[in-house]
Amino acid sequence: MKAMILAAGFGTRLFPLTIDRTKPAIPFLGKPLVGYVAEYVAKFGFKDIVVNLHHQPDSVIHSLGDGREFGVRIEYTREEPEILGTAGALDNARHLLEDETFLIVNGKIITDIDITAAVETHKRTGAIATMVLKPNLKREKFTVVETKDGFVSGFGDSAMPLTESEIRDTEHEITTPLMFTGIHILEPAVFEYIPRDVYSDIVPTFYNPALAKGERIAAHVTDANWFELSTIPRYLDISLAMMGERNVWIGERTDISPSAAVRDSVLWDDIVIGEEASLYRTIIADGVKIEKGEHFENAAIVRAEMVRNCAEIPEKALKGYIQGENYIVPLN
Repeated sequence: MKAMILAAGFGTRLFPLTIDRTKPAIPFLGKPLVGYVAEYVAKFGFKDIVVNLHHQPDSVIHSLGDGREFGVRIEYTREEPEILGTAGALDNARHLLEDETFLIVNGKIITDIDITAAVETHKRTGAIATMVLKPNLKREKFTVVETKDGFVSGFGDSAMPLTESEIRDTEHEITTPLMFTGIHILEPAVFEYIPRDVYSDIVPTFYNPALAKGERIAAHVTDANWFELSTIPRYLDISLAMMGERNVWIGERTDISPSAAVRDSVLWDDIVIGEEASLYRTIIADGVKIEKGEHFENAAIVRAEMVRNCAEIPEKALKGYIQGENYIVPLN
């Protein structure tokens, strides 16, 4: 069984960390994020991997190579000139996937979800597709996936935080919404729903029409660990949570003055931290120099020249400002 890792996205909410790379290629605790995903699927026996490319494609290829380092064999598909959406990505790779059941995994997640158990659910139910779901305990803004008797029945709006009255209401049980983890198992029959040369997401193109036709979409619900790194604050919080006992990640060729104070921070490569500088809850990208006595907290910092040479700042990006040779993005 093959797996496809989705790695074509722009990563606009991670800007400016994604100026020179796509979202799955950003470093995460010393390894490209998409490398974690490759190792993750390899652990469950998926050795033949398809990876789709669009934005900053060379950054993904540089991160993964032929896959050998991560225990897999990789074939790349390119989406040009436009990004195709998940359904379009499958259409673009159908010649590599249409012969047998296959797995799709989002390239921006860190998880220990048991894929073997999900595949067993898929086989047992005889479903055309199986979506791996997780209770959205924090009611974050993920689309609600509705289920009935172990199968997906539809899709709702984004989850909303509980109101004060709902919190005070102790007489009625409050249902925890389910969200999609970005992991699903599909049969080749899904291609019957996906037109050739389509530019579309998979929910309106496949899932909704399949449900309307009465196809079985299995729901595999798990409480396993799952993290999605789609925003800068989320990237920092998850990095700190997974560091264990250490509270600073230091990349390669980084020079930190003995008089500098660095706490709860992620430092990439080729960084210089000057004397008496102070960093707290920061992400410092490649090649940044923090000058003597500078203080930053709750911020992501890249070299200003990268932003000056950038064609445009994405609309969804957090706002930042130039200070000296650096571009500072407050995370508050």
